[in-house]
Amino acid sequence: QVQLVESGGGSVQAGDSLRLSCKASGSTFSAYALGWFRQAPGTEREFVAAISWTGRNTYYGDSVKGRFTISRENERNTFYLQMKSLKPEDTAVYYCAAGYPSGQLYPREREYDYWGQGTQVTVSS
Repeated sequence: QVQLVESGGGSVQAGDSLRLSCKASGSTFSAYALGWFRQAPGTEREFVAAISWTGRNTYYGDSVKGRFTISRENERNTFYLQMKSLKPEDTAVYYCAAGYPSGQLYPREREYDYWGQGTQVTVSS
């Protein structure tokens, strides 16, 4: 069992940067692949980024490639989403997740067993 708590959301201007954190507690954190998803009002939840349990492999949604970076610190039981050059369309509730996806399944929500409560990110133009 893993409990995940996001932090770092807020309201920023377009072009600004923001870093989200997800702190895990409970089971063996380092064994899990980790992901970030987001959901804007009236839309389905969207894959943002993921990182393998080793940290060697990272995956990004097309809309955030080159602007967002996912990373993890196993010794702190924490992983991060560094967001740069934020756009109004990045406005959403961001969720962190942990699970055992593999290969092409990293972007799939159903591959993740544990989810945080979400943190709001609002980007104004």
